Amino acid sequence: MKSSVITFPGSNCDRDIDVALKKFGFKNKMVWHDDVELPKSDLVVLPGGFSYGDYLRCGSMASKSKIMNSVINFAKSGGLVMGICNGFQILVETGLVPGVLLRNKYLEFICKNVFLKINNKDNPYFKNLEKNILEFHIAHNEGNYFCTNDQLKEIEDNNQVAIYYCNESGLTDKNHNPNGSTNNIAGIFNKEKNVLGMMPHPERMIDQSLSGEDGSLFFKNLINNIK
Repeated sequence: MKSSVITFPGSNCDRDIDVALKKFGFKNKMVWHDDVELPKSDLVVLPGGFSYGDYLRCGSMASKSKIMNSVINFAKSGGLVMGICNGFQILVETGLVPGVLLRNKYLEFICKNVFLKINNKDNPYFKNLEKNILEFHIAHNEGNYFCTNDQLKEIEDNNQVAIYYCNESGLTDKNHNPNGSTNNIAGIFNKEKNVLGMMPHPERMIDQSLSGEDGSLFFKNLINNIK
């Protein structure tokens, strides 16, 4: 399976996701933001970081990069596109997934492990995962997912919520919402479920020495689903 990771000025998790993808069997290529064409890919990843220094709005300048036309066309043709953290911010700026990402509720940068409840397994990202609750890492300043009431109804009606913030037992409430996201939403799909945006970092949980291996389960499952 072939993957491509897009690197923007300010990306700082591009090498992390490169390591994770290669560890679990992807043949990965790093693609510079100023390139025009994507290599042949089964998966495209927009990594975490601070693209263009997070000037204007997070992800807004990156969404206008030359390579993004190819990424958008790839997604619209049914290709798998995953945006993690800053990558999620870029996805909302392109309109590939709905909503916006605002400053965290308490206006502080958050860096910690969180529990996540999988809401929808009818997609290549989570299908066949035996666990329903995963532990990933978050590190963001603008991860507060927001959408209008009409958008929220449409998202929920289409089963586009991918994962919720929760506690170890799967309880989703305001006490286990690290950043103020609407309804504890941590990640969403587009309507077709081939585009996934999420704030948590699975690539930071691929070895016990990194405080957990639930990311390993995620990547092993993903590559098996798209073989």
